[in-house]
Amino acid sequence: MQLLVYILIYPILWIISILPFPIFYLFSDFICFLTYNIIGYRKKVVRANIKLALPHLSDKERLAIEKKFYSHMCDMFLEMIKTITISQKEIEKHFTFSNMEVYYELEKKNKSIALMCAHYASYEWVISMNYYIHCKGFGIYKKLSNPYFDKLVKRIRSKFKAELITTKQTIPTIAENHKNNVLGIYGFASDQSPKANAAYHWAPFMGHIVPVHTGAEMLAKRFDMNVIFLKVKKVKRGYYEASFEILSEDVKSVPNYEITDKFLKLVEEQIYEAPEFYLWTHKRWKHKKEKTQ
Repeated sequence: MQLLVYILIYPILWIISILPFPIFYLFSDFICFLTYNIIGYRKKVVRANIKLALPHLSDKERLAIEKKFYSHMCDMFLEMIKTITISQKEIEKHFTFSNMEVYYELEKKNKSIALMCAHYASYEWVISMNYYIHCKGFGIYKKLSNPYFDKLVKRIRSKFKAELITTKQTIPTIAENHKNNVLGIYGFASDQSPKANAAYHWAPFMGHIVPVHTGAEMLAKRFDMNVIFLKVKKVKRGYYEASFEILSEDVKSVPNYEITDKFLKLVEEQIYEAPEFYLWTHKRWKHKKEKTQ
């Protein structure tokens, strides 16, 4: 059955991926109309999240953000599909890095790197970074239930010289590379909510105390990795610019959770700057505690 689903859906995805960008985004507008106006996909969750995170805004302002978010979300989802056939030349044009020299200086330290980023703007096309780096790039992801689509995702990433590892493979992979002196950069999208009973740390995020993922920081300390933050900005439709900020070059000297807290502050800054580009569909605040002052 899973193979049949793949056989039926893949040709549609491939056709979407080869559409010229002007037609591609017209199609995205149509998908957005269906998603927002007809289906109402997670509209209650999105509306509640925006109200929780941005209570200082008026209802009218929050509604405008909501509508812009759905447009961006559909663009981003289709851009993931576009990745199936996009060329190196195209993706380098649509996703640029403004200060690679910051990353290169960190790479010279002869340590592996933990890259922390958020579900903001285009986290899918971050994989194009692998064209510029010298060490091996690893993307941490949640394995798909359909093995055929899971294999497709891995095949797409391999085109960009990235190796996907599941959350369960993360520690063994980093440990093996560390043992064999293989330098790597590991991408952690650390802004979403872990299970409350499995959280080691709670921190303020957008005005509320929430459980946070600390895996990137803890693994960086365990294996003495440097830590860098990747900020992605949406310049205009279909175009993104990323920049780097070093979070720590001496992780073992930093008090526990300080790197994670700093990361969350940087994510907050992104959201306040342009909230429509954050992934509001996840129940990020479902385990929130009291509101912070």
